[in-house]
Amino acid sequence: MTRLAYDTDLSDDQWECLAPSLPAAKTGGRPRTLDLREVVNAIFYLLSNGIKWRAMPHDLPRWQSVYTYFRAWERDGTWHRLNAALRVQLRLQAGRQAEPSAGSVDSQSVKTARGGEDISFDGGKKVKGRKRTILVDTMGLLLAACVHGAGRSDHSGMELLATFHAHFWTCLQLIWVDSTFAGKDFIAKIAQQFGWTLEHLKRTDQEPGFTVIPKRWVVERTYAWFGHYRRLSKDYECLATTSEVMLYAAMVHLMVRRLKPKTYAG
Repeated sequence: MTRLAYDTDLSDDQWECLAPSLPAAKTGGRPRTLDLREVVNAIFYLLSNGIKWRAMPHDLPRWQSVYTYFRAWERDGTWHRLNAALRVQLRLQAGRQAEPSAGSVDSQSVKTARGGEDISFDGGKKVKGRKRTILVDTMGLLLAACVHGAGRSDHSGMELLATFHAHFWTCLQLIWVDSTFAGKDFIAKIAQQFGWTLEHLKRTDQEPGFTVIPKRWVVERTYAWFGHYRRLSKDYECLATTSEVMLYAAMVHLMVRRLKPKTYAG
């Protein structure tokens, strides 16, 4: 069967960038016969087009094989490592330091398409599903993500994010937040327990209607980037942890397409 070209496919340069960070084939047993580049292309196709696993086009690898690799890379942290490596390269390409010194946090409630774990109702947004709490750098690149029930408050979601990721991001000197994460007691609690300094950025009374808040718009743009991936339009995953990995995989696809070939490592 002739292989069709999809707009989500990796170019030769992009594949050269990702390939060294993928796990090597296990020793012993049957040798690997599946083309990993096609596996990655299939995952990005699913993310971008929002299809079911079972609806994988026939000219791509069998959906069972693609799903097996996706879940294996979820368990062994491959998607996190890819995200970290590409983020560093993209920051260096932009003339910035490898590690960020400032970031921004925000949350987004999304509907779930079916049952699964950790699903609840967000009374403020009137959404039954899950909430995505993310931390990004000043370029909007993903530093950390935590997916949890939509009924969990933004304060609680922030604490959950910090519990899992604060020890990885001690380099952050400042994190900008909006009014949903404000409150002197809460800001002091985050500083005491996790060492993060939060700064509440406010709108001024002189700005009528909707206005973009400086520094805060970056994290909103990241959510807009995720909006280009139909698989992320709702939460289709049974497990909240899989929902998190979908965010990392989408960011990997975004970043690898922005890197210039000369910045590729390996």
